[in-house]
Amino acid sequence: MKELLRTNDPTIIAYAKALLQGEGIDCFEMDVNMSVLEGSIGIFPRRLMVRQSDLFIARSVMSDNEIPLGS
Repeated sequence: MKELLRTNDPTIIAYAKALLQGEGIDCFEMDVNMSVLEGSIGIFPRRLMVRQSDLFIARSVMSDNEIPLGS
């Protein structure tokens, strides 16, 4: 799995997941349960992971929908 996106904004994660699933690209959200450590204030970013073989297409989907990847 490769990191596609890292953000503190849960709406961007949800939007990106919906776009990827619409394209048939499997994705996995990591760091969802970090709120236990941070006290639910959203300071730790969540990561969206995709397969290495899907990374190029997933980046294209993010770019086409103007979602910044940050890297």
